[in-house]
Amino acid sequence: MIVTINKRTPAAERERITTELRRQQNIVTEEIVGQNKIAYALLGDTARINPDLIEQISPFIEQVLRIEKPFKRASLEFRQGQPSEVTVSTPNGAVTFGQNHPLVIIAGPCSVENEEMIIDTARVVKAAGAQFLRGGAYKPRTSPYAFQGHGESALGLLAQAREATGLGIITEVMDTADVEQVAAVADILQIGARNMQNYPLLRKVGAKNKPVLLKRGLSATIEEWLMAAEYILDAGNPNVILCERGIRSFDSKYTRNTLDLSVVPVLRSLTHLPIVIDPSHATGKSEYVPTMAMAAIAAGTDSLMIEVHPNPAEAMSDGPQSLTLENFVRLMQEMMPLAQFCGRGSTLSLPTATTSKVSFLSKSRS
Repeated sequence: MIVTINKRTPAAERERITTELRRQQNIVTEEIVGQNKIAYALLGDTARINPDLIEQISPFIEQVLRIEKPFKRASLEFRQGQPSEVTVSTPNGAVTFGQNHPLVIIAGPCSVENEEMIIDTARVVKAAGAQFLRGGAYKPRTSPYAFQGHGESALGLLAQAREATGLGIITEVMDTADVEQVAAVADILQIGARNMQNYPLLRKVGAKNKPVLLKRGLSATIEEWLMAAEYILDAGNPNVILCERGIRSFDSKYTRNTLDLSVVPVLRSLTHLPIVIDPSHATGKSEYVPTMAMAAIAAGTDSLMIEVHPNPAEAMSDGPQSLTLENFVRLMQEMMPLAQFCGRGSTLSLPTATTSKVSFLSKSRS
């Protein structure tokens, strides 16, 4: 339930309203200060509360709105229809995910393999305009025999890449026991598709003062996804970013998953949370990534997560869906004008040295 009052309500009256609302049993009351309004979110067993009686508390109460959706804090109504923003501090400056901000680019390999690979990749994606480096230290794999990531040593390499480039770091945390260790390096904690409904893990990252990128489960409905986000929000962390990475469908012969771009307008009508699209995991094939990245921008995504590897043919995981360094630079050159056209342009520009740097790195490996 949301109770709104005018921002010009006298302080004494605001205090009285807050006191009266907090007398409701088994109800948690949170104050949300907007641009023109102040809202009080009543969370808990609100079904027994009569909205008419709440309105009688004060003449300064303008509206009492019952949130019918099961996800309360994630709902658009919770923020009075206003989108939320997630601002992340990086060595290169603050970066904001949100509808009224430039497109944010996250790029890097599926997994951290060695120092040379991760730092070379970080330097190129930064020069091309990315603000965040993605790379897995711990990797959830379908087969127990597949490469599972280098773990703690990979976290150290991500820290080195951050120091060398100033890029923010996004990496996955798979276990509640690893949250503190991963959070010491990562600027954004990623919850992977297979852990979307790992509720102890969701509550654990929700208790951290770190933004969380929550990937949609392989077969999750939109409501299940938003309810997973609710666990993080309910644990006290308001900085949640939703990531669509493709869902499992009946045709897996030609693409790895099905990229559900319809979630962008649907989520805009349901939630205030920022949106990231991951075309790499969704398609599973690098040749389709540029097209779907462009489509995601046109659909209105707030951010893109793209897998990039210096030599995809030799990647230890997800090589077929990874762009080469050259192809990533080319894609960035193609995407920025579209982002500008769609009102998501940024101050990013491609330095003239980028192409020569990519060529040098490629030749040094041949």
